[in-house]
Amino acid sequence: MKFILRLYAVAHGFMALLFAGAGLMLVAAAARAGWLASFGDWDYAASEGMVEAMGVLAAAVVAMQISQTIAEEEVIRDAHISAPTRVRRFLSRFMVVIVVAIAVEALVTIFKARSEPQLMLHAAALVVAVGALLVGWGVFIRLNRSAEELEPEAMAEAKEEDRKLQ
Repeated sequence: MKFILRLYAVAHGFMALLFAGAGLMLVAAAARAGWLASFGDWDYAASEGMVEAMGVLAAAVVAMQISQTIAEEEVIRDAHISAPTRVRRFLSRFMVVIVVAIAVEALVTIFKARSEPQLMLHAAALVVAVGALLVGWGVFIRLNRSAEELEPEAMAEAKEEDRKLQ
């Protein structure tokens, strides 16, 4: 059984590397897009190009954060998510990244909607999605808190692992 678990750790490590590689490629694409936008006329099209570059950069942050989370939780800690504390911590890290990425995409879409008004409905839907995710996440944390109080040793163990990573 330990051999199978090690295979999962290797697979997770490979996925973390793929996410990191994709994140770095997105950073390069965002840098190129921002660079090209800065050399044209400094007009509305240039600012739209910069905002697009920010959206790509936000996607890069998501990829890098997912890579880091997978590496820390599944490879370094070799943790198997089962305790409420672990689930809350893992989902919270993931949700922060997702909510920020969707919020940045909403801002990009709002910016584009100035020249293409038909995108305003899409932008509004993204803002509503961010709000719904935040509410759902808050409810999850609130409900998960009572389960955590039943296992105080799990929180102490998670904090001890955090100290090891620093």
